[in-house]
Amino acid sequence: MSRLLSDRPREPEPLPSDPTAAREVVRASRHRRRMEARRKRYLIAGVMAAAGLLAALGLTRQLFFSGGTSEKAPVRQEQPMLAPPSQPVSPPPEAGPAKGDGTFAYATTDGPVAGGNGALKKYTVAVENGAGQQADAFAAEVEKTYADPRGWTASGELRLQRVKGQGPADFTVFLATPATSEAMCAAAGLHTDGYSSCRITGKVIINLARWNTAIPDYGAPVADYRTYVVNHETGHELGHGHEACPAPGKPAPVMMQQTYGLKGCVANSWPFVDGQAYTGPKVP
Repeated sequence: MSRLLSDRPREPEPLPSDPTAAREVVRASRHRRRMEARRKRYLIAGVMAAAGLLAALGLTRQLFFSGGTSEKAPVRQEQPMLAPPSQPVSPPPEAGPAKGDGTFAYATTDGPVAGGNGALKKYTVAVENGAGQQADAFAAEVEKTYADPRGWTASGELRLQRVKGQGPADFTVFLATPATSEAMCAAAGLHTDGYSSCRITGKVIINLARWNTAIPDYGAPVADYRTYVVNHETGHELGHGHEACPAPGKPAPVMMQQTYGLKGCVANSWPFVDGQAYTGPKVP
């Protein structure tokens, strides 16, 4: 191939002395040069075609293994991860007024008897004026708690009935502001620091702030704490003392001071669980 592609001129052949023969020689020489030039062009074209074919084959191979496009695939830009919109957070419940005027409004209607057997105890319900609560609405919550089959009347030895106004009644359930509840409890030597509820003879006194907000980390809704505190203080009125958590993970007895922490137990609002009286170790 290198010989065919050589550009070195061929040595001219001597011309014959006969003019006609000389012209034939010249024509033959020219024809030969044209043929050689043509062969060179064909050869060069063939080489270039082969090179092009090889290049095309290489490109095809590249396309095959690169996914079928000769252009660089655009890099997908990752969109920044946006945090999902935060859920609206409910505002914490308000404790209510720290102090009322020290006087009370009483529920205005009688209620049905809760419980089927046992001694009948009558009670009245009162809400401190200026506490932002209605006596009849609070009375309905207390009555609902007493009527529940998990409540104190489940013993079969007690019935409870709400009476209107100031009685006569065996005891009164008060809803009082922290300042007033502290003063009422302190009158019997019980100091709550305006935080907890208490019971003194004939008076079940519920702290308004605890009624509205329960306690931190109670692990149950405020409604459950309300049920607990009514049952707990009423339990004292019925003669029950304090009890302790029986074991970690167990329900807290209703007579446990759950307001001051659950001590490993879980919140429980009721004196009867699964149809049985539920108690814990007695606290001296």
